[in-house]
Amino acid sequence: MTDPVILSIDQGTTSSRAILFDRAGKAVGMRQKELTLHYPQKGWVEQDPNDIWNDTYQMCRAVLADHRIDAAQIAAIGITNQRETTILWDRETGQPVYNAIVWQDRRTADYCAALKEQGHEDKVSGLTGLLLDPYFSATKIAWILDNVEGVRAKAESGRLAFGTVDSWLLWKLTGGAVHATDATNASRTMLCNIKTQQWDDSLLRLFNIPRSLLSDIYDNAADFGRTSAALFGAKLMIGGMAGDQQAAMIGQACFTEGMVKSTYGTGCFALMNSGETCRRSAHKLLTTPAYRIGGKTTYAVEGSIFVAGAAVQWLRDGLKLFDDAAQSEDMATHVPDNGGIYFVPAFTGLGAPYWDPHARASITGLGRDTTAAHIVRAALEAQAYQTCDLMRAMTADTGFDPALIRADGGMVANGFVCQFLADMLGKPVEIPQIAETTAQGAAYLAGLQCGFFNDLDDIAASWHMARRYEPAMESQNRAALYEGWQDAVQRTLSGN
Repeated sequence: MTDPVILSIDQGTTSSRAILFDRAGKAVGMRQKELTLHYPQKGWVEQDPNDIWNDTYQMCRAVLADHRIDAAQIAAIGITNQRETTILWDRETGQPVYNAIVWQDRRTADYCAALKEQGHEDKVSGLTGLLLDPYFSATKIAWILDNVEGVRAKAESGRLAFGTVDSWLLWKLTGGAVHATDATNASRTMLCNIKTQQWDDSLLRLFNIPRSLLSDIYDNAADFGRTSAALFGAKLMIGGMAGDQQAAMIGQACFTEGMVKSTYGTGCFALMNSGETCRRSAHKLLTTPAYRIGGKTTYAVEGSIFVAGAAVQWLRDGLKLFDDAAQSEDMATHVPDNGGIYFVPAFTGLGAPYWDPHARASITGLGRDTTAAHIVRAALEAQAYQTCDLMRAMTADTGFDPALIRADGGMVANGFVCQFLADMLGKPVEIPQIAETTAQGAAYLAGLQCGFFNDLDDIAASWHMARRYEPAMESQNRAALYEGWQDAVQRTLSGN
């Protein structure tokens, strides 16, 4: 391969990937490595930051070697990442002071509840577009400062740096020369004013976090610096960065108000483009920057579901109902319906629109005639029910009733999931030709910065559909199934 390419880094919850994209936005090479998750206590989820970096760097070197790409052919690097996952490291040694606390971690649930009881949620939501929940970075930072010996003193002396995974990778890639983040990742920390898109001193005081920990905030397409020459044999430009869900929205070319993308990976995250207006949700959704390009911000409303593909992993690894996730589709279609079974996958609490960190997963409606196939089908159906929850809230918040949704992520390889999603939404579901939309979005941003693409219209023109699923369910059946889901959720909520 001799043509210039963009190297896209996609560092996710369960794997680290490096993907090469050409000028047309087509993926021409990929390497991937699974990332180990650690569960030191119930509700705690951690990763080793050095594993995150080492795995990412190894995959970058591997994909370049696979395709005999030298540094001169890399036009730019784009980065996308699991959001909210929190890392603190020593500026002098470059070493983390504690494991990365993953976005799924619930250890600060009681702290969040106490802040709510003290009446802080309205202020926090008004400033950040978020809700007081352990999901976000601020309470994770506070926990590390207060529970790891010597860390607060070092932080207050200015020796430590905080970053979400994007910042950590940028620091490592630049040899410690650049400590920065982008507007989308900054907005998920619960420390950033969503309108000014600057760190907010009142929030720093609320969570007792020193400002010296924080980085600069850049546009999504920007000059994030150059890599250390020792890494790839030359100093390469890092030109794009976005949190994974916003990157997927860009990869799906959802640039018009009311367009929706929904990603089904470890969790499920649906974002609706709400334009230049920063809308505060009245239905427990999140307000978030979709992207900031040329200093201009486009916003989105977001619904966050904590468990999607992770439920299928549990059926495979925990209950051992099948050997390969792909077998779940065949099992689900071996029964004509769910047999009255509903699976609410609240393994790490319930996200939008319920926001109950203490909820725990449940399977309801079990009977003597229940089979493994019914349980598998219920787990797959849950993805559509959860998406219905989000879409109803989005339409109520924005007034937009989208004609269709664009879906991506690992689960869209499952035809049953996609068809059931279309049936329950009563809307077509479109699947893109390029499945790696998250990495593609990061590549598009880097491409804007380095000149591969002129503008968002260029990017939109490169989006192509692979499959389209049309709704085929009668409305009365849809209503009955959704009523059963709502009943199952009510039985699962921690207050019931």
